[in-house]
Amino acid sequence: MAKRTGPTNPLLKQLVDELKMASHQISSPFLKEIAEKLNKPRRQRVEVNLADINRSCQDGDVIIVPGVVLGYGELEKKITISAWKFSEPALEKIKKSSSTAISIKELVRKNPRGTGVKIVC
Repeated sequence: MAKRTGPTNPLLKQLVDELKMASHQISSPFLKEIAEKLNKPRRQRVEVNLADINRSCQDGDVIIVPGVVLGYGELEKKITISAWKFSEPALEKIKKSSSTAISIKELVRKNPRGTGVKIVC
């Protein structure tokens, strides 16, 4: 049986470690869940299209995608999206819709407890 490796990207490993440490320091189940979802192997990591985000969110929402945001579909709402990575078409469409794309580190800095943040998987 193959050994489970998790992420091999050093930046992602660092982010997961920081999230786990912060979740213990402030006892935040939100950060712990995000760290667990990011710690999966690549083939099991989350990939979300803009069409899915558009369908599941309202104007003004703050969402986090513990994985990659892909550019399929259109984004018609003004929201804040935080993710590990964004594809180039996704970033262009997010800017075109007047929404905001930020990193997970930025979101954790602004809102460490995850109050009012939706997790989209």
